[in-house]
Amino acid sequence: MVAFFKLIRYKNLLIIVLSQLLVKYALLEAFGVQTSLNIFQFSILILATVCIAAAGNIINDIYDVETDLINKPNKVIIGKLIPENVAFNAFIILNVIGVVCGFYVSNIIDKPAFFSIFIIVSVLLYVYANYLKRYALIGNMVISALVGFSILIVGVFELIPSLTLDNRTIQLTFFKLIFNYSAFAFCINLLREIAKDLEDYEGDLEANMATLPIVFGLKNTKILLAILNFIPLILIIIHVINQLYKNTIAVIYFLLFVIAPLLYIAIKTYSSNDKKAFKHLSNLYKIVLVFGMLSLLLYKYEILN
Repeated sequence: MVAFFKLIRYKNLLIIVLSQLLVKYALLEAFGVQTSLNIFQFSILILATVCIAAAGNIINDIYDVETDLINKPNKVIIGKLIPENVAFNAFIILNVIGVVCGFYVSNIIDKPAFFSIFIIVSVLLYVYANYLKRYALIGNMVISALVGFSILIVGVFELIPSLTLDNRTIQLTFFKLIFNYSAFAFCINLLREIAKDLEDYEGDLEANMATLPIVFGLKNTKILLAILNFIPLILIIIHVINQLYKNTIAVIYFLLFVIAPLLYIAIKTYSSNDKKAFKHLSNLYKIVLVFGMLSLLLYKYEILN
């Protein structure tokens, strides 16, 4: 059972659940925004998201056995702790549960076409694991877009079905806010994926993959990562200056838990030269993502104003 939870990367799944709960209850419900799903229905949406994400993690590990035996031999689960056929069956079952839950929620809100979202995401995760992740930046951007969409999907299912002429302005305002957080998740996860490619350089090279470090070299990829790191950093600083400057608590929070860590990562990237250092960067990005999402709790202090 422990091996299975590691296989589906339960910590990453918990971050998805936390993010969706924060969007729903720290933002939308806290401000009395008109939403479409009750507690049970929202739980089904979370279940759909988590099951499909877990399935994606499993198929990713199945196709990564060769590189993982080089990059992290002590953490390989497929073939050692869990047989490949068992893992593949779990992949199928989780996908089926996720798609069925997605079908249910889509019909509950009278948006049956939304059901296709879950099928598309499921297929993309398979294509990513089997093909896209082998190519520089393309795979990184696809998986990061899906991470961002795991947040945006709350706005899609909660706000769009409840959109009317009367509440159009408020619904779109909150949808834009959710989109901004989705974009933040995309940016941070993209940087983390590049850091992970640096960490997995040896195994990816052995497996004839064409990741950024292999195509452009370790040094050039480090420089690119440091430069890209300033994109979310600058955007967040602009947001703090333009929107949060009157809210001392929010300003201090972003300075300490988002801006400072990103500055540290940008500086640390230049001195990182081994697997352990790149792993450190990857973990830091995950921490920044969590603290970024936790900032939604600050909205009760009327950041929107």
